[in-house]
Amino acid sequence: MNWLTKIFENALWQARLVVLLAVFFGMVGSITLFVVASVEISHVVGEVAHALASGAGLASLHGEVVGGIIGAVDLYLIAVVLLIFSFGLYELFISEIEPARKNQASKILEIDSLDQLKTTLAKVIVMVLVVSFFQGVLNTHYSSPLEMIYFSVSILALSLGLYFLHRSEKH
Repeated sequence: MNWLTKIFENALWQARLVVLLAVFFGMVGSITLFVVASVEISHVVGEVAHALASGAGLASLHGEVVGGIIGAVDLYLIAVVLLIFSFGLYELFISEIEPARKNQASKILEIDSLDQLKTTLAKVIVMVLVVSFFQGVLNTHYSSPLEMIYFSVSILALSLGLYFLHRSEKH
């Protein structure tokens, strides 16, 4: 029976490698979002350059420029979420990433527990929600102020939840 236990435990341990799928596709998704956000900013810069070259006023582009930049920032933040997620899963289930441990600048990518990964992701996700809120304010025409208040209260609730979560970690 001892040999059966060893075989089962070894198979169970090797099954953790399925996490590599999430790590790989999380990285692919992150890189894709970085590229898409960069193209979005390039598009905005192109529109501004075209407006300047044609002598048209920039005032008509104000909303589009701000909306495009905020949208790109939102995509960058989501890309960062995927990046942190991929690094965290790899470090938790596969192996520590030695180059990251040697680099003092990469402290945000050091993940020692699932709770730390969730907290780090939650912080970035709250930032995504805040940026999405500002983008929503620019692009949405609310039929009543109450709708905007509901949206604001939901982001405030998430932020407060994250604050209390972070506060409880320190104690």
